[in-house]
Amino acid sequence: VQLQAFGGGLVQAGGSLRLSCAASGRTSSKYHMGWFRQAPGKEREFVAAIRWYDGDTDYANVVKGRFTISRDDAKNTVYLQMNDLKPEDTALYYCAARPTLSLRLTFSREVNNHKFWGQGTELTVSS
Repeated sequence: VQLQAFGGGLVQAGGSLRLSCAASGRTSSKYHMGWFRQAPGKEREFVAAIRWYDGDTDYANVVKGRFTISRDDAKNTVYLQMNDLKPEDTALYYCAARPTLSLRLTFSREVNNHKFWGQGTELTVSS
């Protein structure tokens, strides 16, 4: 599975941006797709996830209500709509795929549970 993330950029605080993650290769409806981010000097952290099978979602508390993850089955693409951006959202954003054996497996926020990763796209939010 290959993942390509794009859409990052420079945004003012309070602004919006949408990230995209295009998946190719042997994807599956059993996959969970996630977004993670890593700020300079910090560990990679979970942002949001979506289950291909039923579109169920999971969000980190710090982005809940501001970010929305969605998928387009026809395009094999996952999106992260980010609204009301804050300077602390500045980071390199990665999309990731977690293969699972079950259609309804609960989400994992652990980096190590995600097998496939995109190259990252950078978001800078200015104050």
